[in-house]
Amino acid sequence: MPLKVAFPDANIPIVEMSVDANLDPALHLAAGRALAALRDEGVLIVATGMSFHNMRGYNDPRFTGPSEQFDAWLTESLALEGTDRDERLKSWEQAPAARLAHPDAEHLMPVMIAAGAAAGPAEKIYFEHVLKTAISGFRFN
Repeated sequence: MPLKVAFPDANIPIVEMSVDANLDPALHLAAGRALAALRDEGVLIVATGMSFHNMRGYNDPRFTGPSEQFDAWLTESLALEGTDRDERLKSWEQAPAARLAHPDAEHLMPVMIAAGAAAGPAEKIYFEHVLKTAISGFRFN
């Protein structure tokens, strides 16, 4: 749906991929690595998710600080490359406020796929506070 909104008249093929139910970060990083060759063929890999996704935390000022802490960790982690980035992302639950930001990792796994497919570090291209929580978007090179 986001692509339909962004490109309403586009006539491009889209292949949708779901996250695996076990929510294992290593598996999702590996899935991204499997897709990486498509980049060289000009395929755009888009991963949607959220840097913060705790429905109870939205609009609650007690979650502003924790969401900012996790967002800072995620930004720093995605700016790394290769195995350094992978190791940090695999242990995302050890990040500051990780389970406050993501009680369920379903909305974080897409970034694992994008990171696995990436040739280089991520750049934060979007940031704002939404309902008192820090939300970011990233682009990989």
